[in-house]
Amino acid sequence: MLTETTNVQSELPPLAAQFASSPRGVRLARRLAVRHMEERGYPPASDASCAVALVVAELAANAVLHGRVPGHDFGLRVALDTAAGLVRVEVADAASAKRPPATPPSSVPEGESGRGLLLVDALAVRWGSAPRHPLGKTVWAEVSIARPTASNET
Repeated sequence: MLTETTNVQSELPPLAAQFASSPRGVRLARRLAVRHMEERGYPPASDASCAVALVVAELAANAVLHGRVPGHDFGLRVALDTAAGLVRVEVADAASAKRPPATPPSSVPEGESGRGLLLVDALAVRWGSAPRHPLGKTVWAEVSIARPTASNET
């Protein structure tokens, strides 16, 4: 479970789960986030759900690729604040020393990787990281969302 406090207050319980630090764990985290968004009135094909799914996938993939410590899972927390129009995504891993850069790195057009934080930066209102005690870090992003329309509410 993530221990960092957030500025986003939710009227509904947030999603909080642990996943194996593997590509399968990343897929499961993304799918669970999409289901969580759908339960909150944002269909899987909606802009809000797609943006959250992409942010979850990128942050979780980075946790697996750069923050993996053998024997440790990564954590996911997704909190909606419909009044503020924000979704806060937090991904925690066990690697304290490997922090993301303060700004997204420039991408090399012919490179096969390195665009994840560029995508997060484009989709998020703001993002960053914080130490997690006793071990690791939490990388977070806040995504702006519109309120679900009456036809989308469940």
